[in-house]
Amino acid sequence: MKTLFPKLEAYRRQLIQEEHSAETIKKYLREIEGFLAFLPSQTEITKESVLLYKREISRKYKATTGNGILVAVNSFLDFIKLPNYRVKLFKVQRQTFRSREKELTRTEYARLVKAARHKKQERLALLVEAICTTGIRVSEHRYITVESLRSGRMEILNKGKIRTVLLPPELREKLHRHCSKQGITSGSVFITRGGKPLDRSNIWVQMKRLCQDAKVEAQKVFPHNLRHLFAVTFYQLEKDIVRLADILGHSSVETTRIYTAVSAEEQLQSLSRLRLLIQ
Repeated sequence: MKTLFPKLEAYRRQLIQEEHSAETIKKYLREIEGFLAFLPSQTEITKESVLLYKREISRKYKATTGNGILVAVNSFLDFIKLPNYRVKLFKVQRQTFRSREKELTRTEYARLVKAARHKKQERLALLVEAICTTGIRVSEHRYITVESLRSGRMEILNKGKIRTVLLPPELREKLHRHCSKQGITSGSVFITRGGKPLDRSNIWVQMKRLCQDAKVEAQKVFPHNLRHLFAVTFYQLEKDIVRLADILGHSSVETTRIYTAVSAEEQLQSLSRLRLLIQ
């Protein structure tokens, strides 16, 4: 299978041309390398070998994780002109309620911000607030620029599509003060000492370090949960899934539906109100 590895570089260039994010490209290549490593040496790809790999990952991973791997493998099979060897994704029944075990609450979010300020990490506190009040992805924070603070809106480019995200006046005021203190006169607001946008992995690590002081379980603390809290809060207030999908940058409303689900506790209350249990 060594003959296929050189094609990975051509595939990587194809993903770049399709304007996938750096993280997506890294993930796809990692999944494909795992697939190629699974195949017996000196053996060509066959439909049977792909099905065997699907069976292997079904034993190792949950369905949602396994589907992420299969999407990458199927994409590579298309690229090397073997579309007939694609396999179906695992069927996953949509959960009708949200689990609160890993869901960040508004109170916990507030404690994280206060913990960052207590530790004199004002930049981190502002970044956490910025993600949570706009619903952007952590990788999109670089679009929060001095120029966008002046206009009140960000123009975010993702997967070849541009969406406009409005910046709340209160957030703009806070960030203006931060820029004034730090001497940031143009470009991205959240930058390193060298002037480069903060790296998402470093943001993740910095947030994890707030857990103990904030008294929030570590499994709840990661950037995407801030986006999740924004989405749930917005939907509960506005009940407009189409508008929410536009704000989040989802190409399909189906992706947004996860945020419209009620919590397990709320669903249990609804079931109790049915009063269908005979005493």
